[in-house]
Amino acid sequence: MPLIPVELGGRSYNVTIEAGLLHDFAVQARDFYENYHPRNGINPRKVPFVADESTHRLFREVIEQSLDSEHYDAEWFVVDPGEGAKSWEVLEKLTDWLLAQGVERGDNVFALGGGVVGDLTGFACSVLKRGCGFVQIPTTLLAQVDSSVGGKTAINTGAGKNLIGAFHQPAAVLIDPKTLDTLPPREMGAGYAEVLKYGLLGDAEFFGWLEGNGTRVIAREPEALTHAIATSIKAKARIVAEDERELSGRRALLNLGHTFGHALEAETGFSQKLLHGEGVALGMVLAARYSVRRGHLSEENAERTARAIAGAGLPSEISALGLTCDGAKLVDHMRHDKKMAGGTLPFLLLNAIGDAFVARDVDLADVADFLDQQLRETVNAA
Repeated sequence: MPLIPVELGGRSYNVTIEAGLLHDFAVQARDFYENYHPRNGINPRKVPFVADESTHRLFREVIEQSLDSEHYDAEWFVVDPGEGAKSWEVLEKLTDWLLAQGVERGDNVFALGGGVVGDLTGFACSVLKRGCGFVQIPTTLLAQVDSSVGGKTAINTGAGKNLIGAFHQPAAVLIDPKTLDTLPPREMGAGYAEVLKYGLLGDAEFFGWLEGNGTRVIAREPEALTHAIATSIKAKARIVAEDERELSGRRALLNLGHTFGHALEAETGFSQKLLHGEGVALGMVLAARYSVRRGHLSEENAERTARAIAGAGLPSEISALGLTCDGAKLVDHMRHDKKMAGGTLPFLLLNAIGDAFVARDVDLADVADFLDQQLRETVNAA
């Protein structure tokens, strides 16, 4: 059972990875719900869970059976699946519900689901009574290796994605790789893009391992899957410990592929046409090719990146999206990026596989020209 510490001084916590953890939830999570007195205790309260409709349907019974063995009950706040749940309206309903449950500052709320549930629950807990605890129980690969660790919480607004939020670290992260057995193949691939990201940004050996074992990870072979999850979390934990609030620039490395990817997501309406992980995958290919354009990365390594992403069934060419916009339109989306400062947008680029860096001198007009070239090559290929 891998136990990975996220070292943040007084806010440190552990990430536990264990197959079948949900079946043993009452034991694994006891330290985080014992304030909710059992049925035979004084003033019993039900343990609060936030889930989307899918995770509630899939995992409610196993969690309730486990809690029942310890004489505890669960209470559920269920949201619609998808980014629409990360809204002011749902946040208001959730915080009102938590207050009605009698949640106190010393309590923990359990977020069961993917990144949307974790982001929403974490942000609600950051503002409830000026901050209460929460425990992440991520059930998608993308959430397990990325959004559940590090304390970024947020909701969306009309102005953009994740623009209203807070850094609020969880009390713990509990990962059961068996939950991925229920994940559709496309969602599994989208999460795998974030796994590849850790190799590209700082671990060439891990990237090489993924080139040889990625199909085993995507096929959910237990040993390969657990190794990929644990290695990814260790990488993120190291970076978060060095730069918790994204002040020194070190944590910015985790945004590799995201600047290009978010622009593509915006152009496709943040819809099912392009999942977040798919946008990051294609964004990493574009970041690698733009690194070649600027003379940082060899063309061979850029195409090696593209092959690893395409080999995982992820989009590696803009042609997969059927876009009709130009490069300037995509750059306009980038101008709304929350990392924009003083009219400058930092870009994550590559010197080599396993060696990412932050470039703060990128001319957005040059990025638009580069994207026009990529779009022209798409048209010619078609």
